[in-house]
Amino acid sequence: MRHRVQNKRFGRSNGHRKALIRNLVTSLVEHERITTTLPKAKELRRHVERAITAGKKEDVATIRTLLAKYPNKDTVKKIVSDLSPRFKERPGGYTRILKLGERPGDAAEMAIIEFVDFTLPEVVEEKKEEEVKAAKKTAAKQAAKKKTAKKKAATANKKKSVAKKKTAAKKKTAKKKAAKKTAAKKTAAKKKTAKKKASK
Repeated sequence: MRHRVQNKRFGRSNGHRKALIRNLVTSLVEHERITTTLPKAKELRRHVERAITAGKKEDVATIRTLLAKYPNKDTVKKIVSDLSPRFKERPGGYTRILKLGERPGDAAEMAIIEFVDFTLPEVVEEKKEEEVKAAKKTAAKQAAKKKTAKKKAATANKKKSVAKKKTAAKKKTAKKKAAKKTAAKKTAAKKKTAKKKASK
């Protein structure tokens, strides 16, 4: 029987369970808001709040005990120098758990655990960035359209110039042919007049 046994086993061995809690504490301290299953969040809250309360003492002994539990130096440093001073006037209750409902895959109850003073980053900046990206895309599209229009205009101008040259060449050849015909007619007329004079 498990009467008066407070810790949960999570279906893991002792070492595996300790490693799980250690990793959850590290990630929560680092990101200040994580998503996990509801039983893990409830167990994690107990360990994190004890660590923050211990960090309020700010002596070497507590730092060493925290390092023995959580070997990540950055985690312990943040607990002692940032989180504990932040919640100095608050006697416990540093985290909140928000239920998310069941996970689609295995119907496990999910939850968000975060620190009480955690604020989400403003979405306005993301919107501004998206607007800037959209403006850049539209500007690029407009520039591409202008380039294509310029290319089309250039090709049309080239075609027009080629057509003009062809028509000019045709006109020249037609003029030459007409001049040759008139010259031939003149020579023929001269020959006729010369023959008439000779016959007289």
